[in-house]
Amino acid sequence: MTTLGLIGSGNIGSTVARLAIAAGLDVVLSNSRGPETLADLVAELGPRARAATADEAAAAGDIVVVTVPLRNYRQVPVAPLAGKVVIDTNNYYPDRDGTFAEVADGSTTSSELLQQHLPTSKVVKAFNNIYFAHLGQLARPIGSPDRTALPIAGDDADAKAAAAQLLDVLGYDAVDVGPLSESWRFQVNTPVYADPYASALPFWENDGAPADAAKISALLATAQR
Repeated sequence: MTTLGLIGSGNIGSTVARLAIAAGLDVVLSNSRGPETLADLVAELGPRARAATADEAAAAGDIVVVTVPLRNYRQVPVAPLAGKVVIDTNNYYPDRDGTFAEVADGSTTSSELLQQHLPTSKVVKAFNNIYFAHLGQLARPIGSPDRTALPIAGDDADAKAAAAQLLDVLGYDAVDVGPLSESWRFQVNTPVYADPYASALPFWENDGAPADAAKISALLATAQR
């Protein structure tokens, strides 16, 4: 891949964009407020970045990262994402998103809702369980002994392979958790959410600390619904 599209350019989206630029990729950024509101971020990122509408970012990306609040998932454009790998970074926060009963009762996951909304795309869950500051701090080159691992989940094996390759380029190993129905294992309030990547708690007040695949896999296995 050469171009990463981003639908949503907040904390996680802008951090992923910075990692992508550092890895030599082009990025096309979008948000709900219009391309003109991304001028400062594009200027910071440099000539490999440009701002666009959500539809344009979806069309431009070889892989597209969707990083919007769950309450807005139905606003993600469908047609320009047909056939594409879509990485979903979302978490369900009831205080922010309102009540999604089917997610709250465990009958589905937030990423499965996005997959239902994007029936012609291949959704992979990733980037949702690490604090954005730590995501920026912990990227390491391939082969580094202190490389951190992030969990992924998806229903399509080829899409997960593409997502894992992207993580590899950005500086992370991947731990395959299985289908989207298993993505609850690295949602909010699970053992692998945010805390394992922090040097001390609370995670948001401290620097990041590497967490390898063995550590993340062990924590995923302890998750309970």
